[in-house]
Amino acid sequence: MRICHVTSHLPPDQAANALLPWHLGRWAAASGDTPLFVAHPPRASVSGDAGSIADVARELPGPVTWIESRARGRRVPGLSQISSLLNAARIRRASREALSAADVVHVHSNGLLPEVAGLLASRAGTPVVLTLYGTEIWHYRARRGGLDLFTRMYRAARHVTFYSGALRDRAVELGLTRGGMSVIYPPVAGYFARAGEGERRAARVELGLRESNVLVNVKRLHPLAGQRRLLDAMPSVLRAHPDTRLVICGTGPLRDELAAQAAALGVSERVTFAGLVDNRTVARYQQAADLFVLPSELEALPTVAVEALAAGTPVVSTDNPGGVELGRLFGDDVRVVARSQPGELASAIVEFLAAARRTRPSSDAVLEREFSPAVVAERFARVYRGVLQ
Repeated sequence: MRICHVTSHLPPDQAANALLPWHLGRWAAASGDTPLFVAHPPRASVSGDAGSIADVARELPGPVTWIESRARGRRVPGLSQISSLLNAARIRRASREALSAADVVHVHSNGLLPEVAGLLASRAGTPVVLTLYGTEIWHYRARRGGLDLFTRMYRAARHVTFYSGALRDRAVELGLTRGGMSVIYPPVAGYFARAGEGERRAARVELGLRESNVLVNVKRLHPLAGQRRLLDAMPSVLRAHPDTRLVICGTGPLRDELAAQAAALGVSERVTFAGLVDNRTVARYQQAADLFVLPSELEALPTVAVEALAAGTPVVSTDNPGGVELGRLFGDDVRVVARSQPGELASAIVEFLAAARRTRPSSDAVLEREFSPAVVAERFARVYRGVLQ
């Protein structure tokens, strides 16, 4: 089977719709199938934070067709639709060969590239599988008149998988009910593994973490990720537990603002902005941490929190939809607090550090049943086989 993954992102970008296509491609190649990719060049490579585009391509499990993205300038009334049409024609020309070579086209998330490629494949009679990760549904609005490529692509796909049950339920609420809808949770890589106390101490030495208590957050530095709220909690946390360090892994537009906020709150010396961190280093931070903190405004299914649980680290999350769903799945290894009550986040962290513990064996069972790579790979393989019948 030849499976073409169409996505706006690929590693070293850390977006969920970069990592899942890469995992699926590796699994396909290992099972004797042929993965292909159509994607924009990774932002990290373009910015010089990673190797060249050629280096990235060599790390992929199959051939890739790079399609340069067009930077969005200031919108000019009456011209945005013309620009979209021109870019759609460019995408069609550039992706034609890869799409025509595929038995199944797997489209990841939304955006002009996935939407155009998904519609082209559907019109050519190639089965399309669409995976939705969050923002496509949380911020969905059907367009009246003009181009609504996303809704058309959504309806044309043979099967749609959702990153969480809450996301699927929201799609139904929005009137996007259709046949062929399923929830497939994201896989957690094997190196996110529970560590013994000796290995945890070694991880802290490797990472330069000397404090008794370590809090970790992994997320893009963006308003929806809620790091402002986490920094607001730190003065209360440090009054109760002075020997605590917060590590925030990620890059984004709020970097300078968050650093200034930490300074204004007087907690800079206890906060580390680790920047863009590769997944294996993230795993070491998760193993070293006492607690993973997810203060996000909105999540479908926060993979980073599941990775923390796989490393044996409990989670405190705000009541975003994904955090609530994890709370139902993992019980008291995920404590959920209200987004509207900033003091609750600080109190939950303080209370946990007073009696810190690792996750319970019941969480390991949930991880194996719902998030193991073998389970996720088989669920997608079943979808592929289904759309080819």
